[in-house]
Amino acid sequence: MIARRAFLGSLLAAASAPRLSWADVGSPAWLGAARDADGAYVLLGLARDGTERFRIALPTRGHAAAAHPTAPEAVAFARRPGTFALVINCLTGEVEHRLQSPAGRHFYGHGAFIAGGDILCTTENQIDTGAGRIGLWSRKRGYARIGEIVSHGIGPHEILSTVDDVLVVANGGIRTHPDRGRDKLNIPQMRPSLAYIAPDGALLEEVVLDPGLHMNSIRHLAQAPDRTVGFAMQWQGESSDPVPLLGLHERGKEPRLLSADLGEQLVMQGYAGSVAFSRDGTDVAITSPRGGRIHRFDVATGAVQSLARADVCGIAAGPDGMVATDGLGGMMRLGTRPEPIARFEGLSWDNHLIAL
Repeated sequence: MIARRAFLGSLLAAASAPRLSWADVGSPAWLGAARDADGAYVLLGLARDGTERFRIALPTRGHAAAAHPTAPEAVAFARRPGTFALVINCLTGEVEHRLQSPAGRHFYGHGAFIAGGDILCTTENQIDTGAGRIGLWSRKRGYARIGEIVSHGIGPHEILSTVDDVLVVANGGIRTHPDRGRDKLNIPQMRPSLAYIAPDGALLEEVVLDPGLHMNSIRHLAQAPDRTVGFAMQWQGESSDPVPLLGLHERGKEPRLLSADLGEQLVMQGYAGSVAFSRDGTDVAITSPRGGRIHRFDVATGAVQSLARADVCGIAAGPDGMVATDGLGGMMRLGTRPEPIARFEGLSWDNHLIAL
């Protein structure tokens, strides 16, 4: 548990604002990890028209990135069960800090900033017990680790922060161990949850699915302007079970689960890879690379539009709706059908597209 004195000290140290901003690197709209034609792994910054603003080498396969709220800086995370993250200066392309998970921990591929960008929060696994942890790192101190708090679940995957520094954590419920690679070790006992956590580790609210959906791993998160949280799920039961793969939650209320019709749910193969809201919060969408589908829902009515796109996974808010990426190097705007924005020959986009 983080020491209260250290935490308060880090908050006070956040007073000085960085001089450089994202405008200094060409105002990119998105970040995305990918594999290039030579098999090397990279992190790209993309403008609204799909133009590449920068490309930075990664040592191994990336998963997602946490963008600093003001400084042109991003923390790129290795794919689970990776043990390193790179703090990248997106102006110079230099790796300014390399984070190593503490002994007995590994990262889950996601992070979020709080305290005006001074504290980075990372989702982690305590390997010997399987308990979820949130690592806390001080940017002001050169990304020194200053403590950790519990995630109040097993397998914390994606993490978001709200404007009042509440952490929203997707506890997937799946126990893993690096010695077993990506094997899932506790499927019969899974208990996924959506946890709202104060910076000092206090559990403010918890959402747990009905017992019949206890194998529906809560994995990825998005937040609407009104603070509604969208969570994407991955079913660990039979792929023929047409379970809901998208949930919406408002603090103090019961979760609302959304589904398409039976045929479309079956096409998704029980797997939602990413989730995003439109900038105005009226639409929310999930992707399935396994099913080659995007399901876009009207938040108010639950009406769904299905869009077909092979190997689609990354999705983020765009200037006039949403934008998605696929494993074939494609980047597209989601209109009545996917409309190409750009194509990166030889590039294979990874799971997530991060809006700035």
